[in-house]
Amino acid sequence: MVYTVLCEVMDLKIRIKEFAAITGVSVRTLHYYDEIGLLRPAYVDSATGYRYYDEQSLLRMQEILFYRELDFPLQRIGELLSSPHYNQEQALTEQKQLLILKKERLERLIAAVDCAAKGENVMTAFDNRDYEQYREEAAARWGDTAAFREYEEKTASATAADEANRTAQMDGLMAQFAVCMQTGATPDSAAAQALVKALQEHITTHYYHCTDEILFGLGQMYVADDRFCANIDRHADGTAAFICSAIETY
Repeated sequence: MVYTVLCEVMDLKIRIKEFAAITGVSVRTLHYYDEIGLLRPAYVDSATGYRYYDEQSLLRMQEILFYRELDFPLQRIGELLSSPHYNQEQALTEQKQLLILKKERLERLIAAVDCAAKGENVMTAFDNRDYEQYREEAAARWGDTAAFREYEEKTASATAADEANRTAQMDGLMAQFAVCMQTGATPDSAAAQALVKALQEHITTHYYHCTDEILFGLGQMYVADDRFCANIDRHADGTAAFICSAIETY
């Protein structure tokens, strides 16, 4: 779709609403991508403040969307695209291979549903090691940031149980934020601020040193990225926005 659109708008400046419609990304998300430096407008009218995008913007968004489909975090996508070692042609080849692996896994899971209905053991269908290993190798090829190196070191010897425990702890923190909000606490309350501190410490302990700047970016991402927002808000509507506001105060 993107290449078809490129032929039509190659020499034009595209306003943000039109760009959002073309790419399927919300205007709010585009504002956030601008804030974190992931995708800057090609031009901003100083008189009106209108943001405009161009052909290069579409190409970069295409790369971002491919990585999003492969479940790469936004911060990681930014690191990859800004790496001096990044090679777009090679990245596309690797993205294709990852998508093939993901497709094969989904087909395996679909078949497993039918087998499970017959009472068969289908646990092997959940094995995703080939995909994860290839993804990690592809990311490591461009991984020259301190945060990524620290993440690699901390997770190198992690077992599946370790990862499940980390994920459960993070989900538990999100649930506590939801309870905090539902009991009437405000984002600047002592309870909410204590949870923000716990969140920052969790990320630092298990993944990489979470500076205030990184933490702020994560808070913005929780509300700007529809997938993150939906996942967090399953604890209670508005939890993602509550966390974002609590982090801003923190």
